[in-house]
Amino acid sequence: MKWLVAGAAGMLGQDVVEELRRRGEEVVPLGRDDLDITNADSVESALAGHTPDLVVNCAAYTAVDDAETDEERALLINGTGPRLLARAAARHGARLVHVSTDYVFDGEARSTPYPEDHPTAPRTAYGRTKLAGERAVLEELPGASAVVRTAWLYGVHGRSFVRTMLELEQKLDTVDVVDDQRGQPTWTADLAIRIAQLGPRISQATNVHGMFHGTSSGEASWYDLAREVFRLAGADPERVRPTDSRAFVRPAPRPAYSALGHARWREIGLEPSRDWRSALQDALPQIRKEMSQ
Repeated sequence: MKWLVAGAAGMLGQDVVEELRRRGEEVVPLGRDDLDITNADSVESALAGHTPDLVVNCAAYTAVDDAETDEERALLINGTGPRLLARAAARHGARLVHVSTDYVFDGEARSTPYPEDHPTAPRTAYGRTKLAGERAVLEELPGASAVVRTAWLYGVHGRSFVRTMLELEQKLDTVDVVDDQRGQPTWTADLAIRIAQLGPRISQATNVHGMFHGTSSGEASWYDLAREVFRLAGADPERVRPTDSRAFVRPAPRPAYSALGHARWREIGLEPSRDWRSALQDALPQIRKEMSQ
């Protein structure tokens, strides 16, 4: 099976490429310089030239705050780009896995994880543009596509909250972290496994298509996550101090609660990803090693 990964140079994209190669799959990794998903000719050339069986779209505009004043550009990448990929995939008989976000919800659920079919209500420009991409993919490629929503990503490659906490632990005596926002810290390597498992299963005949939530199990606040990072790094977690989101006002409001439910995985015979603490324990040594190089 031949896979094409768009956005292959990003934090998630690199892990998807690595996971697929570990499984012995043929992979075409295309970064922004190789494939401009907002350009119809670039998309058509990539799919016609490489003839993939499966396309994974990890390309995205992810600057949540910048999108508030740059929504047109964000929509081009997050909305138009996925539509062009889905149309080209339909023409060439390829299946598509598209990565989306928890920001499509309003963040007001408080204590019950959002199921895959919960009504969407984005509160930010970023969330609106990502929702447009979800709808585009499912409209253009029904029965041969899957949207995988994820959240709170961290990984070995690139910037993340986890990496920032490791850096601050070395620089500051104490760190203030918000404790009134809850979600699911998710290691990109675990999400890459899920994508690799899901892609070949996509089929209208077996009803494996549509919406999936690709996050770790369990829940945490940013404060909980920071304390666990400190603890696993051998530092005193009491150096992390709780505060609330009013201390960090940003242009785009963050969801107060964005845990996602995982019922669809069980429907197709797969268990949801492991607890976030277990994943972090495995990820942290790799992140610290990369930081030291």
